[in-house]
Amino acid sequence: MENAIQEWIKASEYDLETAQVMADTGRYLYVTFMCQQAIEKTLKAIYCLKKNELPPRTHNLLYLVDILELILTEPDKALLSVLNQFYLESRYPLERSKLAKEVDAAKSREYLDKTKGVWRCLKQALTQSK
Repeated sequence: MENAIQEWIKASEYDLETAQVMADTGRYLYVTFMCQQAIEKTLKAIYCLKKNELPPRTHNLLYLVDILELILTEPDKALLSVLNQFYLESRYPLERSKLAKEVDAAKSREYLDKTKGVWRCLKQALTQSK
């Protein structure tokens, strides 16, 4: 299971770096998508560690937090709720253009900064659980 944990962590780090690159190049909708992916993959690493099995095939961050029995602040839960929306809806062309209008440079920077904070906390929880 250690290999799976390391692969999830490596993928989450890559996705967080990609979110930063998307922010730097003005691809704001994809900032939020990659933020969602970074958190999802970190949660799946935690799942592997805690449950000693592969995580369920879900992209719902709040569901993962719930089944892992993680305690997050209300602002962090609100962020995950927003990121869920951007994962699910950004996959469909008609929704993508609507969502793209909701995310400008400032909003994507806000989501990225908040994601980095939650990501660091989750990663710290992961290392403390080992």
